[in-house]
Amino acid sequence: MTARSFQPKGDALTTVELTWIEKRIEHWIRFGHPVEDRILDRRRRLMSFTPDSVFAFIRWAANDFGTVVSCIDIVRAVGAQESCQTVPFVRPGGESLLRQSGWPKVRRVLAAIDGVEALGIDPTAACPDHWRHLHHRLTAAQEPRPYTCERHQAWLRRRAMS
Repeated sequence: MTARSFQPKGDALTTVELTWIEKRIEHWIRFGHPVEDRILDRRRRLMSFTPDSVFAFIRWAANDFGTVVSCIDIVRAVGAQESCQTVPFVRPGGESLLRQSGWPKVRRVLAAIDGVEALGIDPTAACPDHWRHLHHRLTAAQEPRPYTCERHQAWLRRRAMS
């Protein structure tokens, strides 16, 4: 990932290219609220997100011998004047809150997302620091702390004050 500054010409949306080729390539959004969804053909579509939107993007690919790519990114869409990090298939990029590769780590992230949803909290509204914490703990092979209603309430109060 590299940080760069991006200045779109009038269009501040972050666009994700999704592909589905059965048993070969699967890109999908696990959570997020796109404002635009364009179907290009039967295998490809584009989903666009407004600045400050948070979404989870999963990439999986296989060949004749098995899985070759299994990744998940949790990204905050950036505004026109913000710097961003490049993320494959995401234009112009975004603020990377979490990036994990390999099915065991992807599975743990999916379980953490399920845990947030089990609390009745939309993962897009969860504290961005939780996704960063999850990224760092999984990268260091440590057990992450679960997201709780108390942590979420603290995040909402902190956000309301700023």
